[in-house]
Amino acid sequence: MNRYEHDFTIPILGPRKIPSPVHLSKHTGDMMANYVTDDDMVIFDIHAHPGEKCVYTEKHLIECAGPRERIFFDPDKVHAAVVTCGGLCPGLNDVIRAVVMALWYQYGVRRVSGVRFGYRGFLPEFNLPLMSLKPDTVSSIHSKGGSILGSSRGKGERTVEIVDRLEAESINMLFTIGGDGTQRGTLQLAEEVERRGLNIAVVGIPKTIDNDLSFISKSFGFETAVSEAVKAVTRAHVEADAAINGVGLVKLMGREAGFIAAYTALGSRDVNFVLVPELPFDLEGDNGLLANLERRLKARGHAVIVVAEGAGQEHLEAASTEYDASGNKKLGDIGLFLKDRLKAYFDAKKFEVNLRYIDPSYIIRATRANPIDSIYCARLGTAAVHAAMAGKTKMLISQVNDTFVHIPTELATSKRNCIDPQGALWRIVIEATGQPYIMRN
Repeated sequence: MNRYEHDFTIPILGPRKIPSPVHLSKHTGDMMANYVTDDDMVIFDIHAHPGEKCVYTEKHLIECAGPRERIFFDPDKVHAAVVTCGGLCPGLNDVIRAVVMALWYQYGVRRVSGVRFGYRGFLPEFNLPLMSLKPDTVSSIHSKGGSILGSSRGKGERTVEIVDRLEAESINMLFTIGGDGTQRGTLQLAEEVERRGLNIAVVGIPKTIDNDLSFISKSFGFETAVSEAVKAVTRAHVEADAAINGVGLVKLMGREAGFIAAYTALGSRDVNFVLVPELPFDLEGDNGLLANLERRLKARGHAVIVVAEGAGQEHLEAASTEYDASGNKKLGDIGLFLKDRLKAYFDAKKFEVNLRYIDPSYIIRATRANPIDSIYCARLGTAAVHAAMAGKTKMLISQVNDTFVHIPTELATSKRNCIDPQGALWRIVIEATGQPYIMRN
């Protein structure tokens, strides 16, 4: 049987005829690192059942990332461009640095440009010149948060104008660092490039602090975000524990996926309630949040609540019909809403509660990557360069089953990656917090 429905085939611009300047081995047992071939592949679904037999065809296997023995582009003729889009995220500068260093030192590419402020940097009305990127420009940027190029949301839908700029600047290699909206724009760009018959490699590096891109086991910045969020929760717990019926309420990132909230709860072990977009909850009633919180306070005298920004939107007065520049639905502020509702509930009962509300979102987004994320960013950026030099396009770099791989952009943006309420992650979150599996009446 074949359990796969997905086609992981990666498009390539043409035959690879140029010997790679990256000197590795193609033999085993010689104590030298080896090239990666297109036949080096991994499976996506590692689950198995006794007696099950699977037949893996080439399109159902995932290409391993890494340097190829022969490449498509002549390094002397490459003009590479890097763009960062969307909100800030720890590790952006680390990725930019890795791309520039790999192009310069491993392949000898001498023309690398940075596109300023996201896709706006391509458009004529913003009049943003390209930034020349060289090793001395990027050598120390990994020690800083943010993006040396700046970032912005939207404008990726202006595909024709962006590709016009790529042609005008003779850019034949584009690295897009961004999340779901950015990579959807990247796919449209690659399709426009294809329609024009241009040899431009378009390679994405997934940046979504929410960790919600499909077929991307971990996006960069996620570990740093969780680490910083745990610090905020620790302080919320200290405040709550030191007050009479203290409540620490912490709002974290997570528009449609609650991974940061869930992992923060596991990382801190001080959280009593985690609210995520994947699981609706009731406020009122015997099994609603308010009654459960009241019971917790009467039993222990303090509580910590972590809420993802996209949770509980059904409780806000009116569903938003507005969208931001990235195409994301604008959310109501669930943190401030809960703060007001908790206060009103306990005031009505004349039950003293001391509430501390913390929203560390922008502090987290602007911090520098921690060492684990920094290493991950470096490997993502380098793998993206190897892919582009080999003529791969319409793809993202990902890590699947501890292996860096190539994922078609279309697959990665086909749907959001979310917490499975019936899966192992949510089960251990419930075990850690002690909250009801479902807070519905």
